[in-house]
Amino acid sequence: MMIQEHVALRSLNTFGINSTAEYLISVNKIDDIHQAIDFAKSKNLKNWVLGGGSNLLFVQEYQPGLCIKNELKGKRIESENSSQLILEVAGGENWHELVEYCVKNNWGGIENLSLIPGLVGASPMQNIGAYGVELKDVFHSLDAFHFPTGELHTFNKTDCAFGYRESIFKRKHAGEYLITSVRLQLEKFPKINTSYGAIEQTLLEMNIENATIQDVSKAIIKIRSEKLPNPAVIGNAGSFFKNPVISIKQFEELKKLFAQIPSFSTSSPGHVKIPAAWLIEKTGWKGYRRENVGCHPKQALVLVNYGNAFGKDILELSEQIQKSVKDTFNIDLETEVNIR
Repeated sequence: MMIQEHVALRSLNTFGINSTAEYLISVNKIDDIHQAIDFAKSKNLKNWVLGGGSNLLFVQEYQPGLCIKNELKGKRIESENSSQLILEVAGGENWHELVEYCVKNNWGGIENLSLIPGLVGASPMQNIGAYGVELKDVFHSLDAFHFPTGELHTFNKTDCAFGYRESIFKRKHAGEYLITSVRLQLEKFPKINTSYGAIEQTLLEMNIENATIQDVSKAIIKIRSEKLPNPAVIGNAGSFFKNPVISIKQFEELKKLFAQIPSFSTSSPGHVKIPAAWLIEKTGWKGYRRENVGCHPKQALVLVNYGNAFGKDILELSEQIQKSVKDTFNIDLETEVNIR
């Protein structure tokens, strides 16, 4: 185990923002985490966790403390019966590679979450979701290293308090845990979910009628690849904002002014979800560019680094977009990315 000092983080975040970690350590096993914490205590350092860097914006050019990079690896079937299995996956595994692995084995449940960037350990923190599926729909439990005590704690679905792009790890226990493994409940006889967005239309264009989970995954990869910029080409963190949830009463009032405003149902009674991309586009930001920062021309939810942007420049743009949406629609846009 090697502890590095003054480490450039540009290649470790998908925005491609230049920031420097005071110290960085990559952990490959639980004992490494114990050693990392001992080092942090000996230097009186605060520690923070870095996964795939795909949902992160560095605003500070210097990141003090110890960065613990999650590189825990491994997958195993914990239990199974004739129709289901519980798959335990280490937190440092790549999420999309896990989806490919499950699809190849015909284990259904996460194929609609294809091509989402990041690591498995971050998936419960965000309760990642796409195309009609959220992590909580297949989540069984997780293990997490508790920094204050050095203990491994297990959380079930209720413990995690999942919400829309939310969990207990983003609020009450923010910064207290490193998620070491996640257990998913997958189906051996998968049910196909093609009702959301453009999946069915894309399958038709691919001349596929009786879709399998392999077909669904391919369709979603096609949709996402055409709609979202590749971070290897243009720095970005995917969707920068959450889709806001507002009351039906507020929605009805907005419809009087904006007849075409779209909405989706939500699990919150008396509320609907509004596509943030529509709000951003209607306030004129889609395709906007100022020097090295901009709002992507194909997907208004995606803020991009066209070159050598600073994190503060992207944050400033996001705040301008939030103000426009608030002034026009009286809706508060929340950021989905984590800002440091």
